[in-house]
Amino acid sequence: MSSAIELRAGPRAIAHIREHGLRPQDIDIIPGAAGGPKGLGLAKLDEWLFADFLPQGFSKRKNPTQLIGASIGAWRFAAVCRGMIDGKFSAEETRKALALFAQTYCETRYGLNVSAAAITDSARRMIDLLFDGQVANVLAHPHYRLNVLAVRGKGILAREQRGRTHAGYALAALANAVGRKHLRHFLDRTWFYSAYETSLSTGVSGQKWPASTANSSVLNMQPFFASLELDPFQTEYAALTEKNFRDVLIASGSIPLVLEGVMGIDGASEGTYWDGGIIDYHLHLPYAHTEGIVLYPHFTNKIVPGWLDKMLPWRKAKGASLDNVVLVCPSAEYLQQLPMKKLPDRNDFKRFANDYEGRLKYWRFAIDESARLRDELARLIESGDIVGRLKPI
Repeated sequence: MSSAIELRAGPRAIAHIREHGLRPQDIDIIPGAAGGPKGLGLAKLDEWLFADFLPQGFSKRKNPTQLIGASIGAWRFAAVCRGMIDGKFSAEETRKALALFAQTYCETRYGLNVSAAAITDSARRMIDLLFDGQVANVLAHPHYRLNVLAVRGKGILAREQRGRTHAGYALAALANAVGRKHLRHFLDRTWFYSAYETSLSTGVSGQKWPASTANSSVLNMQPFFASLELDPFQTEYAALTEKNFRDVLIASGSIPLVLEGVMGIDGASEGTYWDGGIIDYHLHLPYAHTEGIVLYPHFTNKIVPGWLDKMLPWRKAKGASLDNVVLVCPSAEYLQQLPMKKLPDRNDFKRFANDYEGRLKYWRFAIDESARLRDELARLIESGDIVGRLKPI
């Protein structure tokens, strides 16, 4: 019988699971990669993880689980954090929010030669549909803490302008090919974090801190990573608030030249913001500095640092930073059984440009099939057989 999932893990994670199993209370961080419609291929797995599995450990955790996402990963996790009723976690609402996100994304429709402005307007309408009246809940979730990554242009990319932006990203791609560290001359990372104080014991949200980095309370709410030097990129930390939430989500998914860059984000430095995946495509962060497990539901069995590294096969994450990571992804056998032998992707908008119903059918099938990923992972965790399935990351 073929397996639907592949499991890879770092040495510390393997040792921990051999001794304790994979327990929800041990999971400190969940990364969410950029990748557009590929996120739909994890839909049923997401529902189970966030509505059923992780909540089993809520009462045993002192701190919220950090959800760190770029682009589609940020949108998925924002939907997760919408799963609240009267300031308290609701499994049913979590499943509904994730299902609504998947449905809304699936039903997005573009014509041929659509403009960046039109795609951006469509994305903003999607955000309004998904989160209108819900942003306070998203930011004040008592058990999940939302973190959204975006990039801010500098130099030639400091402002968006036809021709200038094309040239800027062409130069950035060349610099990145020479060495990833050279991309820092074109882009900085901005890490937006939920600046609400919450109580795990009551599930009731507390005070919303002002979105001012001069405020000591906001500084105390910054992610653990704020105390670390992540990599060669300059990283600014800014509070994620009701006022800037929509702009931040749009910016995190604003693929250059496909969507418009976002300017004037409240509480963040002046500049033009784009897709967080340009720097943090698969989120190669110094995870090993955290004590717990990093559970990574992913589209593929490798971690590619930046979006511009996709065509550089030697550019993939490795080393001690992944020691406590458990990566869960669809197996090669699983992908071969999908209609197009792959997860949904952004090229499907062009591939099915004249067949909207065909794309819808294909994407919905991929969503339904992801229940196989969910069922196999749940079975392996419950039985303890997960230990024998772990391969080195």
